[in-house]
Amino acid sequence: MAKDLKDWNPEDPEQWENGGQGIANRNLWISIPALLCGFAVWLYWGIITVQMINLNFGFTQAELFTLTAIAGLSGATLRIPSTFFIRLAGGRNTVFLTTALLLIPAAGTAVILQNPDAPLWQFQLMALLSGFGGGNFASSMSNISFFFPKKVQGYSLGMNAGLGNFGVTTMQILIPLVMTVGVFGGSSMILENTSGTLIGRIPAGTETFLHNAGFIWVVILIPIVIAAWLGMNNIRDEHVSPDIGSPIAAFAKIIGMLAIGLVTAAAGLWLMLPETANGSGWGVSKWLVLPLVIAATVFALKAIPGAIRKSLDRQYKIFRNTHTWVMTVIYTMTFGSFIGFAAAFGLAIKVIFGFQHIEVDGVMTHDVANPNGPSALMFAWTGPFIGALIRPIGGKLADRFGGALVTQVISVIMVICALGVAWFMKQAYGSATPEVFFTPFLILFLVLFAATGIGNGSTFRTIAVVFDREQAGPVLGWTSAVAAYGAFIIPQVFGEQIRATTPEYALIGFAVFYAVCIAINWWFYLRPGADVKNP
Repeated sequence: MAKDLKDWNPEDPEQWENGGQGIANRNLWISIPALLCGFAVWLYWGIITVQMINLNFGFTQAELFTLTAIAGLSGATLRIPSTFFIRLAGGRNTVFLTTALLLIPAAGTAVILQNPDAPLWQFQLMALLSGFGGGNFASSMSNISFFFPKKVQGYSLGMNAGLGNFGVTTMQILIPLVMTVGVFGGSSMILENTSGTLIGRIPAGTETFLHNAGFIWVVILIPIVIAAWLGMNNIRDEHVSPDIGSPIAAFAKIIGMLAIGLVTAAAGLWLMLPETANGSGWGVSKWLVLPLVIAATVFALKAIPGAIRKSLDRQYKIFRNTHTWVMTVIYTMTFGSFIGFAAAFGLAIKVIFGFQHIEVDGVMTHDVANPNGPSALMFAWTGPFIGALIRPIGGKLADRFGGALVTQVISVIMVICALGVAWFMKQAYGSATPEVFFTPFLILFLVLFAATGIGNGSTFRTIAVVFDREQAGPVLGWTSAVAAYGAFIIPQVFGEQIRATTPEYALIGFAVFYAVCIAINWWFYLRPGADVKNP
């Protein structure tokens, strides 16, 4: 088992060259696959729900959209406590336990997917627990930020986030493939609609093993959990993890704080969801509920007595820094867009291009299957693949040219692409042959994904430069927590606008938000006289 580190200072050239770089890289290369699995388990509902439609599980499209939304809100909320784990529990302890917790939703999802008659609430519970994977990003990024010097923060954090986010693509490619083989046993189901994988279309009437979507991650997670325990380090340093106690004490802190996040997320979901989807039926606006969930989580954590409260009092100083809130908005533009689009991309392709939009007796209908429509499972992986793969490049560009400048350029590209995607979505959703608009829609969306990835890498650089060593880690966690609500908001907005037959409004709204971010980024980091020039 790797030893705890004392007197760790990656800014010391002698320490870095005499073993420090090797230690940092070892922690990074264990962190990456652990984070990859976290993203996969968090967001696999975007693929599972598409296949549930193809298998006719009996749920409406609106009910299936709630599963991706529940996982999205849960994962985002769990990032709030996860932001503060490293100082309280140590890096190795945190990555080990939070990765091990992914086994619960992975195995549970596999079990209930074998029963097409399982009630909606069981799927919703597994979606809620899948949020463990989303929460892990905050603690993972905070942890890695302490291992590397500032001169390579853009690259190291870009690698952790970019290859970690590759879990979205890995999941979107791997799950459709493993569902074609009965490798984990269990009964197969028969496709009622054409499905697809990376290597081709699968016709209706074919056997599929949907439960493999959960079991495959159980198999992958076990060796990663072992590697995290044996190969990673806690940094016992005043500025990192000064008093973490025993592993058992550290695990108790983590579990207790995660429980708070699960409760506040579940309460918010209950307020928003309709009664038919096991909610209150009150229809409370998400724009009201989300701030309440965030505030309730922050204050509930602060109410924990003893050493946890003292540690949080120190870490909560980030909220007094104006740049924390500036970077929260800008990071939401990049990562929030990436993760939200990744969660909704496959289902949006299915709903917009997989059905003919025709007029019957003077009324537009959107429920006639399109025989020429693209397979969502064949294309859903492409956007997240590009967005994740290009992220380290965004970090390296930012290390060379400055984070704010790179962010500004990609923000303009995001506005243009979002408006272009909106136009083609509008044309497709009013056409009996929507497939003719699919190619330009896909190209523009892929450019949009690439821009979010580059911008995500550039914002890491900005945070590393603007904030000191102690605050940079918590700020990375906090900004990622708020941005992760994109995984909830974007599928919800897509679902609402699709039901209103105006899906293009979703992208127009996002474009307006991106324009606001351009102004904010210029004012704080690029204009003459900016407090911090092009960090």
